[in-house]
Amino acid sequence: MRALIAFFAALSVAVANPPVSVSKVVCYYDSKSYTRESQARMLPLDLDPALPFCTHLVYGYAGIHPDTYKMVPLNENLDVDRTHANYRAITNMKTKYVALKTLLSVGGDADTEDVQKYNALLESPQARTAFVNSAVLLAEQHGFDGIDLAWQFPKMKPKKIRSTWGSIWHGIKKTFATTPVDDKEAEHREGFTALVRDMKQALSLKPNMQLSVTVLPNVNASIYIDVPAIINHVDFVNLEAFDYSTPERNPKEADYTAPIYTPQKRNELLNANAAVNYFTEAGAPPFKIVLGIATYGRTWSLDSDSEIAGVPPIHTNGPGEAGPYTKTEGLLSYPEVCAKLINPNHQKGMRPHLRKVTDTSKRFGTYAFRLPDDNGEGGCWVSYEDPDTAGQKAAFVKSRGLGGVSIVDLSMDDFRGLCTSDKYPILRAAKYRL
Repeated sequence: MRALIAFFAALSVAVANPPVSVSKVVCYYDSKSYTRESQARMLPLDLDPALPFCTHLVYGYAGIHPDTYKMVPLNENLDVDRTHANYRAITNMKTKYVALKTLLSVGGDADTEDVQKYNALLESPQARTAFVNSAVLLAEQHGFDGIDLAWQFPKMKPKKIRSTWGSIWHGIKKTFATTPVDDKEAEHREGFTALVRDMKQALSLKPNMQLSVTVLPNVNASIYIDVPAIINHVDFVNLEAFDYSTPERNPKEADYTAPIYTPQKRNELLNANAAVNYFTEAGAPPFKIVLGIATYGRTWSLDSDSEIAGVPPIHTNGPGEAGPYTKTEGLLSYPEVCAKLINPNHQKGMRPHLRKVTDTSKRFGTYAFRLPDDNGEGGCWVSYEDPDTAGQKAAFVKSRGLGGVSIVDLSMDDFRGLCTSDKYPILRAAKYRL
């Protein structure tokens, strides 16, 4: 009798105090950082200080063979060759961090050969089968705990800057006709649902294998993601709610790239809150939603026609100049931005540092800018994440009861501690606010 009473007492305590769910911190590692030069080169060993903060480590990226539709390494020499064997280097980290889950991601806008194959695969049951079987085999052979589908769907068209007359004419045209980005939207939506279902079924035959879906920036989830049909087949969905404005898509106008809420007089769908709302209102449990935080900034060039206040949206003249580490126009890693902010040198012939503007509302994001000189040159405007905004997004995640955050990606965070003595400041800030 005493044992029975003790059992029910323990049961009542368990019901009153259900186990606390641990928020996910999904850390993406873009393997192309291995081939960068100087301070930007990231080796697997450089991940070690980050992994105590990560629940998942996602290796990016695998691709699709355009003829066989099989999932394949994008860089065989780096990924699977004995000399480097990065796949194994990543999955072997579980020997030290035993709770860590490692996933192999496919797509991620990194697979640039014949990108139409991502849609073509969805149209063919045979192609889907070939992909699923090869993906599970590849993941299992190299010790991964699952697959992340960062599917390369067609992007939404970027907004255009129009005069008043242009806006009126555009409205008239929209009344009579629309031009879809994808004329087989419904077929590809159904095909992706089938792919997710088939992949989950195949992974379920293996012990403890997981499946996640990453919604890449500027992909219209309402077109391609049938939330009720896929949500029970995935462990989580990663919403990359950033890059809403980029110098490639919007070369003549800079704006916040990753607002949490809608800035005044902007598209109400291009923000993190709207992305989350679409999934939850479609029936996704909040705990299955992970919100992406980018570790880089998007940069534009300012010219003599740019407004001196620097307040977005602001007229620009294409992408900003490439950074010393990432060497990509229109993009700066967080340490590259940080160096431009804190550089105290004002020697003759050197450009002044960027002026940082903090978002006191904690709704839209941080930006920094430098006006052009008297010749109309040297102007720069950058929208970026820093530890403060990463913490604010983590607080948003917590307030909405979401499953966690993802850091996209670790190689763009300050993994060497160049800005301060702390390595991975964006990752740390997000983790501490969950």
